[in-house]
Amino acid sequence: MYVEVFAVLVAVCGVCMVVQNRLEKASHQDGGSAVSSMVEDGGTPNTIAVQKGQRDSFSRFQLSYLVVYYLAVSSDWLQGPYVYALYSDYGYDKQAIGQLFIAGFGSSALFGTFVAAVADKFGRKSNVIVFCVTYALSCVTKHSPNFWVLMIGRVLGGIATSILFSAFEAWLVSEHHSRNYPGPWLSETFAKAQFGNGVVAIVSGQLAGQAANTFGKVAPFDMSLVVLVLCGLLVSWMWSENYGDERQSVGAGLGNAWNIMLRDRRILMIGLIQSCFEGAMYTFVFVWTPAMQARSGDVEIPHGMIFSSFMVCMMIGSSLFTVLVSKFAIEKFLRVCIVLALGVFVNAIALNSLIGVYGSFLAFEVICGIYFPSFGTLRSRYIPEEVRSAIMNFFRLPLNIIVVAMMYRDLDMTTIFSISASLMLISLVGLQVLIHSPSIAHADLK
Repeated sequence: MYVEVFAVLVAVCGVCMVVQNRLEKASHQDGGSAVSSMVEDGGTPNTIAVQKGQRDSFSRFQLSYLVVYYLAVSSDWLQGPYVYALYSDYGYDKQAIGQLFIAGFGSSALFGTFVAAVADKFGRKSNVIVFCVTYALSCVTKHSPNFWVLMIGRVLGGIATSILFSAFEAWLVSEHHSRNYPGPWLSETFAKAQFGNGVVAIVSGQLAGQAANTFGKVAPFDMSLVVLVLCGLLVSWMWSENYGDERQSVGAGLGNAWNIMLRDRRILMIGLIQSCFEGAMYTFVFVWTPAMQARSGDVEIPHGMIFSSFMVCMMIGSSLFTVLVSKFAIEKFLRVCIVLALGVFVNAIALNSLIGVYGSFLAFEVICGIYFPSFGTLRSRYIPEEVRSAIMNFFRLPLNIIVVAMMYRDLDMTTIFSISASLMLISLVGLQVLIHSPSIAHADLK
C-alpha cells in the first residue's frame, strides 16, 4: 500500500508543478503586457527597460535566498531522524532523552526572543551567520556521550532553531520590500521555499540514512556541520545586511515589539493562530508513528516511505497555495484548511482503520504545505519591519510552551489528539477575529 500511495502522490505533485509553472508564466506574460501598454501609451525606453529587467533582478535575488534557505533546512533535516537514536545509542533511557528534548524547546522559548531582538538591532544577515555557528557547535557536541555536553548541544540547537524560523524570513521580507519588488512575488518565494523544503527533506533523509548505516549515527551530524559551514560562507558572500530599528537598545526593541503586538489585535491574532496551529503540528510529529503503529498491529510500518510521502504532500500543498492565492484571499482558503485540520485530529480519535488514519495524516501534510507560505505572506503583511524578528519569536514562545507541556506529560493518544483538535478550534476563532479586525497605524503604537 505504502509504495503505491507514494507513487500516486508523486504523480499528483508533478501535475501540481505543471499547473504552478503555467500560472507563473501567465503572471510573467501579464507583466510583459503591461510593458507593451506602456509602449503604446508613450512610455519612455528607460522605464520599459526597468520593467523588463525587474523580473530578472528578482529571479537572481530569489535564488540567492532559496539556495541559502535550502542549505539551512537541510542542516536541520540531516539531524532530525537521528537525534533520538543517537541518545539511545549512548545508553540514555526515555526519561533522560525527554529531558534533553525539553531543554531544546525550553532554550528556544527562553533565549530565542532575545536573540531575535539582537537581529533587529545588529542585522538579520549577521544573525543568520550566528545560526550557522551555533548549530554547528551543537553538532560538535554530539560526539560526546556526556549528558551535560549533550544538554549544552540541545540548548544551542534550540537557539539556532529560533533563528532559523525568524531571521531568514525577516531578512527576505525586508530585502524584498527595500528593492521595491511587487508584493505577490513574495508569496511566490514563500511557495518555492516550502516546495523545496519538501525535496530537501527527502534527499537529506536518504543521505543521512546512508551516512548513519556506513559510519555510525553521529555521521549525519557531521554532514550537517559541513552544510552549515557552506551556508555561512554563502550568506557572507551573497547577502547584504538589513536591520530593524538600529536606534533602539535590545531591551527597548523588545519592549516596543511587545507593545505593538499587544495593541494591534491583528498581530496578536497572527501569533495566536500560529502558536496553536504549529503547536498541534509539532505534537503530530511526535505521535504519528505510535498512532499508525498501533493500528498496524505486529507489522512494522515503513517509517522512511511514510515520511517521504508526507514530504511530497507538503510539496503538493505549496503548489496548491500558488493556485489558491491567485484566485482567493489568503484568509478565506486558510479558514478552510484549519477546518480540515480540525477534522484530521477528530478522525485520528474516531477511526481505527490504518488506511483511514493514514489518509487523514496525508491530508494534514497537504494542509501544512498550504499553511506555511500562507502564513509567511500574512506575517509580511501585518508585522512592522522594525521589530519583525522580535515579534516572530514572541509568537514562538507559547508554541514552545505547548510542545514542552505535551512532551512533559505522558498523555495517551486520545488526549493528545483531543488537545490538538482544540488548538485548531482556537486557531479558527483567531482567524475569524483577524478577518474582522480594524487596521491600525503602527506609528501610533510606539
